Amino acid sequence: MAGVHRFTAARLSAAYAARELSPVEVARQAIARIEAWEPRINAMYRIDREGALAAAGAAEARWRAGRPLSPLDGVPLTIKENIATRGDPAPIGTRANEDAPPQTADAPPASRAREAGCVILGKTTMPDYGMLSSGLSSLHGVTRNPWRTDRNSSGSSSGAAAAAVAGYAPLHIGTDIGGSVRLPATHCGIFALKPSFGRVPILPPYMGRVAGPMTRTVEDAALLMNVLARPDVRDFTCLPEDERDLAEDLEVLAPRLVRVGFLADMGVGLPVHPEVRAAAEAAARALAGAGCTVESIRSFLTEEMLEGMCRFFEARSHHDLMQLPPARRARVLPFVAEWCSWRAQSFTGRDVMQAYAQVMAMREAAVAATLPYDFILSPTSPILPYEAELPAPGNDPRDALPHIAFTVPYNMSEQPAASINWAASADGLPIGIQVAGRRFDDQGVLRMCRLIEMLRPAQRAWPD
Repeated sequence: MAGVHRFTAARLSAAYAARELSPVEVARQAIARIEAWEPRINAMYRIDREGALAAAGAAEARWRAGRPLSPLDGVPLTIKENIATRGDPAPIGTRANEDAPPQTADAPPASRAREAGCVILGKTTMPDYGMLSSGLSSLHGVTRNPWRTDRNSSGSSSGAAAAAVAGYAPLHIGTDIGGSVRLPATHCGIFALKPSFGRVPILPPYMGRVAGPMTRTVEDAALLMNVLARPDVRDFTCLPEDERDLAEDLEVLAPRLVRVGFLADMGVGLPVHPEVRAAAEAAARALAGAGCTVESIRSFLTEEMLEGMCRFFEARSHHDLMQLPPARRARVLPFVAEWCSWRAQSFTGRDVMQAYAQVMAMREAAVAATLPYDFILSPTSPILPYEAELPAPGNDPRDALPHIAFTVPYNMSEQPAASINWAASADGLPIGIQVAGRRFDDQGVLRMCRLIEMLRPAQRAWPD
């Protein structure tokens, strides 16, 4: 059957159950799709052709026997390079680790995917250490936006977002510590959920760091969350098991009972592009028209909070950089090395603790701003996709993260937040909006995004 790359995971699952499609044929078509697109977008670090076909064959046998491991058995999936998969190196996007040894075990997200029978096609690209919202890596090169290859995919889950647009697979797993699934989602026009902290076990756990689904549809993300959101003793921060089916009753939200705080401008960082603001305002009007109570709110973020967050990230990355021997340190992308060293090399313990205090103040402010509302609606990024070859918008290593003001607060506050495409710019570039919910209400965020998915304007056809 032709055109399988357009199928959602939900549709593939139904086709497998009805014996209308073969997981092996789907895997073969996915590999062919990757081979056709990779010279243009460079989204993959490793492609596991033999492993994928073997996994697809096993899934096909299980479906024929009526014993699939899960609804996603046999569905193709990619995993971000920094999520350990057995037998694959995890160089974390940098030439400094280009000789990294193969991993001996799967990290929790990869374990859950295999247990569900997902067909892992390979690993997707990311920038050095995942600390850039960009598709540029000293190891992988430039990952490009499939909508327009002179534009950035954003990052750090750059390859996952580009792969989703190009139709490599319906399911992709990324990671997010400041916006790294949501920023690529808005710039590539896909859906991505940053789950509540601890909802999806990850290794190693770290403050604000999560793994989450990146897909073309909300339903597919919910199906993947059903697989990923299972406790794992290796992550000491993981939440207790929640046995609810997140894909069930996605459309039960009653708009008249929903209170939305609309945050059009964070007031710090980069100014909001007029087309981005217009898209967010259109989404707010649509929700109000559907019956939601929508109220404009003021920013809860201050310059001091964002600056403290930036300083904390710099201190963390400078520590990682200085752990490397000089020869390996010299292989790190120069932009990243300067970004994390120009002032962090002189930080005192007091400087770091002052930065941390601002991070905690940002966390408190984000939770407080959400309390009167069920959800906060905002732009995901203040800007449109920028030049593909740049490591950050503005290309200034001493001001590398001015575009994360809408996303990073929810990492530190541990709240679920998602990006969903709303419209396209005059130049045809995607514009996403962000939905943030109360802590632990991942199901609510998915349901709200499904409502937006039904309300939004007609979407452009995916690029072929």
